[in-house]
Amino acid sequence: MLNTANRLTVVRVVMIPLFLVVVYEDFPGNNYAALAIYAMACITDWLDGYIARRYHQVTDFGKFMDPLADKCLVVAALCWFVHSGDMEAWILVAVLVREFAVSGMRMIAVEKGRVIAAGWSGKVKTASTMVCICLMLWGIPGWLNLVCQGIILVTTVYSGVEYFVKNRDVFKESK
Repeated sequence: MLNTANRLTVVRVVMIPLFLVVVYEDFPGNNYAALAIYAMACITDWLDGYIARRYHQVTDFGKFMDPLADKCLVVAALCWFVHSGDMEAWILVAVLVREFAVSGMRMIAVEKGRVIAAGWSGKVKTASTMVCICLMLWGIPGWLNLVCQGIILVTTVYSGVEYFVKNRDVFKESK
């Protein structure tokens, strides 16, 4: 049976296709409806983490599904922005490469008996990306959209580089 924190994570996963259906539909105010769904999903991200830590509801399911749900939510929105012409595709590619690279490094670390916890820069990346996506869905001016794309790119690259620098010993072969 799922605890409260994990239920919120599952709700966030269910909100992703709902977000996509709404954002791709062409009706007046669809971006605002998509923004509302996206913002609620972001709130569940914060809330499930808070509940899991505060009420000792941390589970293996949550450790796996929470970051996966975050990544899927962000990538879904960024795919929409690329499709709509509001974001350059190469920025989405940079986000995807970072996510795959960090996940791959974590898999190697697990094989060596290490767990690489989420770092502060990764949390800043996630939070700033979610805020920028909300702003972009709201319908900000073009120059501010570019600022948001820059923030997403810089925080993504910085946090990815930081993960690899701090954990480079994961790639050293055992002797």
